[in-house]
Amino acid sequence: MNRRDFIKRSTAGAALALAAGAAKRARADDANDRVILAVMGIRGRGDFLAQEFAQRKDVEIRYLADPDSRLFEGRAKTIEKITGKRPQCIQDFRRALDDKEVDAIVMGTPDHWHALGTILACQAGKDVYVEKPTSHNIWESRKMIEAARKYKRVVQVGAQNRSNDNVVEAIEYIRNGGLGDVHLVRVLNSKERETIGKQPDKPVPDGVDYDMWLGPAPMRPFNENHFHYAWHWFWAYSGGDLINDGVHQMDIARWVVNQKYPKTAVSSGGIYYFQDDQETPDTHAVNWEFDGLMMVFEQALWAPYLKKTPLELRDNDAIPNWPFNGTRVEVYGTKQMMCLGRHGDGWQAFDADAKPVFTKPGQFSPSNTAHGGNFIDCIRSRKQPAADIEELHYSTLLCHYGNIAYRTGRKLHIDVATEGFKDDADANALVKRSYRTPWTVPEQV
Repeated sequence: MNRRDFIKRSTAGAALALAAGAAKRARADDANDRVILAVMGIRGRGDFLAQEFAQRKDVEIRYLADPDSRLFEGRAKTIEKITGKRPQCIQDFRRALDDKEVDAIVMGTPDHWHALGTILACQAGKDVYVEKPTSHNIWESRKMIEAARKYKRVVQVGAQNRSNDNVVEAIEYIRNGGLGDVHLVRVLNSKERETIGKQPDKPVPDGVDYDMWLGPAPMRPFNENHFHYAWHWFWAYSGGDLINDGVHQMDIARWVVNQKYPKTAVSSGGIYYFQDDQETPDTHAVNWEFDGLMMVFEQALWAPYLKKTPLELRDNDAIPNWPFNGTRVEVYGTKQMMCLGRHGDGWQAFDADAKPVFTKPGQFSPSNTAHGGNFIDCIRSRKQPAADIEELHYSTLLCHYGNIAYRTGRKLHIDVATEGFKDDADANALVKRSYRTPWTVPEQV
């Protein structure tokens, strides 16, 4: 080998070595820069969120936590298929809180676990993505805010409309005076749900840590209707569809109203269709009075999904399936009115002659992906997320006020200073729950 060939080969070898070293460092930097997540509650929404976050190259799903270990094998396989790495499966989520490398908890638990799970995560120095609604009751929601602020944590609520460009543009249209003065906002929650039937109490299934599942809720015998999805329809764990799916539309409506508290709340309804085990109403109406306007919520859980195609698109074959469906918000102004849908339903403004003056065609905006991305970005930037816990606290309050008005059967007057009620001991007794030791939401977070 002559001198020239030696120098060329040596230079090429050095370049390859440098490139290999750079690639290795880049891979290490990528791994070090990943946001490490633990997912708490993995049956329904939590499973969806785990898969959504797993799609990101800058995220590692390290733990899947759920009291029902029967879910572990299938859920872990799904994440491993997406990422190439199998997450650890644990029944006690607190093991993930003890892992100093975990950056955040993603919570898809039943509502009665939202507050305590969020507070414990904040205390452990973790950021939190918690599904809607913020809490089981009014007092808990305020404690979640206190924990987020005290420990300087990012707490994003799963109100995906806050990351939906369609909804943001509709709010801007209203803010800019497109509708004139708004005095009525109407929220519709029409859908056809299945009955949960009647179930007997029975022994706890093998593989289920039932004490962990109940957590802050009262002890009672195991029952399939008080477990997994059916928990939505019992006061011990949630508050029916007003606070389950309705809170999405309620958040849009309160965004339109741009006020924190109503002055009064009154409600009526009942279980008119489902003669089964559920406690919460299948037919429900609530009125909230704000300064200068009224908000109305109407729910029918036994009705086929309502289809209302925008006028100018009824005969447009190019957009055959663009309905404002049974979950929508109607905003009535002095100049125009608006039909506003969530997710990909779009929105449309009408003039006094019922002619559409502005149409934002529905497009299935990837609001879930954008919302999760906003959370990951805020973990890095330390900015407040799109659906910060305090902003969604006020929207969730409306649902709590509506349910408490329903349960007490009278008009309630809101005490802004306490976020409870004026001169109403029965209503104020529902502001906070009694906790089951040791699953207690602390007075001092």
